[in-house]
Parts: sequence; structure tokens; C-alpha cells
Amino acid sequence: MKAAELRQKDVAGVKDEIKALQKAHFGLRMQKATQQLGNTGTLSQTRRAIARAKTILAQKQAAK
Repeated sequence: MKAAELRQKDVAGVKDEIKALQKAHFGLRMQKATQQLGNTGTLSQTRRAIARAKTILAQKQAAK
């Protein structure tokens, strides 16, 4: 999800997105541990997406 799409969501929507990304990242880590993950680049993509969402959440909470 792009940063512009995250900024359009409210705080609860961003929190839900973070939870979904963290769940996806956990699944990818488990696939890597069992050597079922073909593209390891998706791990860094999800990690960066989580960081992006957390940054936008912090900006929204600071604006209140």
C-alpha cells in the first residue's frame, strides 16, 4: 500500500493495516524458516511497509 493511500485512512484503519502487515510478515518468516519461501525479497518489502504505516500512524497521532 502506498503512503498516499495510508494517509487517506483514519487512525483505526492504519492500525488495522499494521496488524495485517505484521501477520503477513510473520507468515513469510515461517515460510523462510521451513524453506518454503521462494522470493526472500518479500520479507524486506513487508518490513518496510510496516515501518511506513507506523510512521504515518505516528504523524496522525501527533497531529491530534
